[in-house]
Amino acid sequence: MPSAHTYSLPTVEYNMSNVSASELRSKYTHFRILVIGRANAGKTTLLKRVCNTNEDPCIYDEKKKALRGIHDINRPFVFASNPQFIFHDSPGFEAGDESQLIQVQSFIEERARATDRNEQLHAIWSLPLLR
Repeated sequence: MPSAHTYSLPTVEYNMSNVSASELRSKYTHFRILVIGRANAGKTTLLKRVCNTNEDPCIYDEKKKALRGIHDINRPFVFASNPQFIFHDSPGFEAGDESQLIQVQSFIEERARATDRNEQLHAIWSLPLLR
């Protein structure tokens, strides 16, 4: 059954021809990425490969206190060896449950409205949602 919700992001165009990598690094202290996929799809395994590490990610609460074993889209996580990449893990999408989609849409909308560029979402990576 199709969802009653629709979603669209504002279109933003960038001219990267005049922007150097060092200029971008001076503006952004990190790169924030949302990873979307079904439960147990291997999202963390993929991120370990991308970050070239075997370590488990560090998940933080609002007070920057490290947590273990908690996956919440609003709790960012990093790998100690690559702290410049901040990841957010979507809830695993399950058939027939629209609540996860609504949660992800709300998260994306909130990050799209952020005025602090370090709180904005810079990329969304999607793993296959079908088994």
